[in-house]
Amino acid sequence: MVPISVLCNIVKSGFEPLSCDCTESADGLLCIKVFEPATGCIHLLINGVSTAELTTVREISDLVGELRTEIRAGRRAFAG
Repeated sequence: MVPISVLCNIVKSGFEPLSCDCTESADGLLCIKVFEPATGCIHLLINGVSTAELTTVREISDLVGELRTEIRAGRRAFAG
């Protein structure tokens, strides 16, 4: 399993030049917010992302790719 701190760093780096906050809730789920650093305009906000299937760098990268696709599609959330 990938430690949460490493997982969040991978997620954050996947959205540059946008900013990304990746935090873990008390129940172990992630909240991912992708936004414009200058304006704070939110491009994507997802709560309740399970880390159960994010056990490799490849799986984390696949998640980032899916979320980038959602951003390009103009959606604010991803239900997956």
